[in-house]
Amino acid sequence: MVEIIYHGHSSIQIIDGDKSLMIDPFLRGNELAVTKPEEIKTDVVLLTHAHADHILDADLIAKNNDVAVVANPELAAYMSWKGVKTIGMNIGGTLDLGFAKAKMIQAFHSSGIVIAEEQNILYGGMPAGYIIQMGGVTILHAGDTALFGDMKMIGDRHAIDVAFIPIGDHYTMGVEDALQAAEWYNAKVIVPVHYNTFPVIKQEAEAFVQKLQAKGIKGLVLKPGEKMSV
Repeated sequence: MVEIIYHGHSSIQIIDGDKSLMIDPFLRGNELAVTKPEEIKTDVVLLTHAHADHILDADLIAKNNDVAVVANPELAAYMSWKGVKTIGMNIGGTLDLGFAKAKMIQAFHSSGIVIAEEQNILYGGMPAGYIIQMGGVTILHAGDTALFGDMKMIGDRHAIDVAFIPIGDHYTMGVEDALQAAEWYNAKVIVPVHYNTFPVIKQEAEAFVQKLQAKGIKGLVLKPGEKMSV
């Protein structure tokens, strides 16, 4: 049985026995988070794209655990400049970690690192999501994304047990588009992410889950620090 911890925003940790995988760690910058980055024990860190609310704690966690950061080639290069071990990969590729497989899938979003003091923006590579196979379970992390038609293809081609999809609107899909995405991904359980961290992405997650249930789709709201087993 695989245990999943939601650390708030889009930060997901997947645990199978003594192995752990962390996606998009953003803890110090999230007032709703209940876990400190120093408390995270993991074997790898996966990043979906280069925005600060998805990479802020990646280098710290990777260094503390002496593990690699997995990201697109441009973001992997940036993380390597911070003295972190990296594995660069690209959309469509699958990385075999030994204890898990991570397939990088497309997402529709932007990706860049804003260096305010220099008034400069570094290109962060293409945004992405992941399909994780770990402990006999298939987990989808959609990343930050708008609605797009190939979500249906992804759902048709993969038997997804749990899908984490953004609902916050403004920067990603809102509730109505996320409902359509949930239908297309066709996962056994849908968990909303990327909401309530900032005022502009305020959403009622329980109301979203009720709308899912009205469509015959199982949804689950996790609070920061809360766990689920699959």
